[in-house]
Amino acid sequence: MQFARRGRLDGGRAAVPRSAPRLYVLDGLRLVAALLVVFFHYVALKGGWGRDPRSIFPTLQPIAQYGWVGVEVFFLISGFVICMSTWGRSLGDFVVSRASRIYPAYWVAVLVTAGVVALWPQVRSVHGWDTVLTNLTMLQQGLGVWDVDGVYWTLFIELKFYVLFAIVVATGVTYRKCLVFCAVWTVVAISAPSVDNKLLDMWAMPLYAPYFISGIAFYLMYRFKPTALLWGIVVLSLLLAQHGIPRRVADNASKSTPTWPAGLLVVLAFVVMALIALGFFDRIQWRWLATAGALTYPLYLIHQYIGMTAVHWLRELVPPHLLVPGLAAVMLGAAWLMHRYVERPLGSRMRRSLRKGIDEVRRHSAPAGPLAAERVREDGAQPAPVPLRQPGVYEQSERDRVGAGKAEGS
Repeated sequence: MQFARRGRLDGGRAAVPRSAPRLYVLDGLRLVAALLVVFFHYVALKGGWGRDPRSIFPTLQPIAQYGWVGVEVFFLISGFVICMSTWGRSLGDFVVSRASRIYPAYWVAVLVTAGVVALWPQVRSVHGWDTVLTNLTMLQQGLGVWDVDGVYWTLFIELKFYVLFAIVVATGVTYRKCLVFCAVWTVVAISAPSVDNKLLDMWAMPLYAPYFISGIAFYLMYRFKPTALLWGIVVLSLLLAQHGIPRRVADNASKSTPTWPAGLLVVLAFVVMALIALGFFDRIQWRWLATAGALTYPLYLIHQYIGMTAVHWLRELVPPHLLVPGLAAVMLGAAWLMHRYVERPLGSRMRRSLRKGIDEVRRHSAPAGPLAAERVREDGAQPAPVPLRQPGVYEQSERDRVGAGKAEGS
């Protein structure tokens, strides 16, 4: 495999050829991770069933109780995808891409979920509409405000990762900078538990940092080639991830629940990502996986308490073993509707608006005089004169993302 042909170390935009295949396997893996979480909420938790799910699903519940590992898989994929999608891009590109990707569906999900639990509060109740409004910022975790839906805590973890990686993006993403970022974050993450500092712990995210860091290392392998250094980062991150597994099991199951199955699932996720990084799945070009991957985010946003409320009302009318897959199918249909009629149109409008705003910032912040049209290229080369406003620059970035095999996500 000619890994080095995938890109240059300097982060230049021309590093990735437009003919690079889309990594459809990442879309499929994201959907698998989302379904694991759905399986966990519908089968392993009391939720809307009104009694211990072990009495309802004696065979499935012991398996479903580890479905929360899907969250860790999301973080692993996120490290890979964010590093891939920001290579050769500006900070403005990054902000536009992330904001227009995560907020439109989230806003609708917050309002719809709040409406459902307000009308039928048997499983969840609204803690006041001021809380709902705060949830629209996606910053409620940092403010100590109640989440409208239980899954939203993971979105704040993602946001913090975006903020941290934005430091790299702002200076130009390169191989060396990514390595330094991984090294520094690892050191801070392993130090945070020993330091009595809530602010440090909040930003270091010691339980989840290993997954993002591994994702970045896997992408560096995919873009360039595997090295002993990159494998060292991955192995160290895997060991640190395993160290955090007992705490995650304790947070999501009883004290007597074995921890090894969760650890095994994490190892399997790392193995799959390693195979992706080594190019074993490049030939998988099943276009339907892109659609499946597009459903992942809206499905994740709406499935928990809306689904549990549906379980409460249907549990006496539909057999449990039919209710769970039927409800999952309905949620997938609702996710498609949200993707088609919320994410795509609103996301597109939001991108256009944000791009105009960023163009205005560039126009007003440019120095006056004959040097106004100069910009420093992200690969560190000497400044080259370019037009102050470049029509279509963001549209070209979107096409380059597709060509580079971007798999959007969290």
